[in-house]
Amino acid sequence: MSATTLIPVLLLLAPFIPALLSAALPGRARVRNAINISFAALKLALVGFALAGVEAGAEYEWRIFFVPGLELILRLDALALLFVTLSAVLWMATTLYAIAYLHGTAHQARFFFFFNLCVVAATGIAMSGSLISFFLFYELLTLATWPLVVHTGSAKAMKAGRIYLAYTLAGSAALLAGIVWLESGSGPVEFANGAALSSFGTLSQSLIFILLIGGLGAKAALVPLHPWLPAAMAAPAPVSALLHAVAVGKAGAFGIVRVI
Repeated sequence: MSATTLIPVLLLLAPFIPALLSAALPGRARVRNAINISFAALKLALVGFALAGVEAGAEYEWRIFFVPGLELILRLDALALLFVTLSAVLWMATTLYAIAYLHGTAHQARFFFFFNLCVVAATGIAMSGSLISFFLFYELLTLATWPLVVHTGSAKAMKAGRIYLAYTLAGSAALLAGIVWLESGSGPVEFANGAALSSFGTLSQSLIFILLIGGLGAKAALVPLHPWLPAAMAAPAPVSALLHAVAVGKAGAFGIVRVI
């Protein structure tokens, strides 16, 4: 595997490995904290390497067939690197904050497992080279953030979790419907190439666009799809920072830019 295909994979592994190690080390707080900080620093280094490579004209892409006719594509272009850089910087900041904030509290191993899984999903969203790749990581983000929203287990947190799932899963259903409708006429859509719309009438194009943007707007907290976000502030402060800054809100906004 060459550097051009290895870098996207390493950017995903950088948060995925500490997620697994955090779950495997429930009683080793110091070791777990050191692992999380080290891999956050590693991701920053990888992002710096990728930024220099793209500046020099390198193209980073990894793809693999995961079902017949569809590929999982990770591609680093300028827009992807903007979001990956944002996630890497904020991952380091929120990791340091979370370690101090959660000191002495229960279920830290579970927290850091899902916390790092959120970073995996956000990184995958940024590097997704196709609509179906984007959708897979987009749904992983929902599954990874819900346990963080309800982390404290309080009645307020559980209510916030239900509101969060109601909005995000409804948005996901709309997004999936738009993707299926679009790709049924255009074939698999890669962001670099755009979609062939010649088989769709003006009304169909408009409805597909509404489904895609509406589905993404739920996570972007666009009015009137925003009530989940203030409710989710029942989560611990590091989670609130993650939801606002990169993992959900910005992921939705990033998806809107990609689709347009």
